[in-house]
Amino acid sequence: MKKGCKIAITIVGVALVVVLLRGCVATSYLIPSSGMENSLYQSERILVNKWSYGLRLPFMKLWGYHRWADSPVQKEDILVFNNPANLSEPVIDRREVFISRCIGIPGDTLLIDSLFSVIPSEKNAPDQNKLLGQDSTKNIRSFSRYEHYLLEQAMNGNCWIEPIVKEDSMEILKPLIIPSKGKAVRVYPWNKTLLRNTLVLHEKKQAEIKNDTLYVEGKPVQHCHFTKDYYWVGANNAINLSDSRLFGFVP
Repeated sequence: MKKGCKIAITIVGVALVVVLLRGCVATSYLIPSSGMENSLYQSERILVNKWSYGLRLPFMKLWGYHRWADSPVQKEDILVFNNPANLSEPVIDRREVFISRCIGIPGDTLLIDSLFSVIPSEKNAPDQNKLLGQDSTKNIRSFSRYEHYLLEQAMNGNCWIEPIVKEDSMEILKPLIIPSKGKAVRVYPWNKTLLRNTLVLHEKKQAEIKNDTLYVEGKPVQHCHFTKDYYWVGANNAINLSDSRLFGFVP
């Protein structure tokens, strides 16, 4: 075999190995924004293990989305994934890439505000629900509900410390159930649009909202059933909206 031919075969072989490694084993990504600081910083380059949750087969245009030896995502994992809501590109691996942290796994119930921002549960424990105290100009720090209760007891009910935020002005948090395979999720006014979008995007069902009622396959429903497990992801930096507040559940 001629020397030039051997070199050509070697180059082709190396190219194939590189393509297989990038497609099936690991690849690198550049962090595009400050959304994941202080875990990942803008312009950092990271190496992503494509085997973390099972092997995602390449060339999805030929046979669709499939994984071998798949395993579930764990809460607090940092994930690299393709935009789940990009309807203009049917092939998943050609969609833009996002990086977020998993903050809700199938079956979880998260507390959300009106903007679908998740409120950490430790901030809503009974003894830490409202911060109390006068403003900082009077040099009085904030107190938890439990501390305020102890002060009232010690002062025989004559505690002069007042809440910074009145209870009637506090936003009411709502429970958001993360869909899991085969489980029913109740439809509420605050989650019906999110559920409708999930059914249309990922369950391939006909769903629409008419007169404040969710219709699935032409029938009004009070509960939705799903054939997949879903996740809720969030950026470290709440200002960055490239997370589930933008594109909903990630299947």
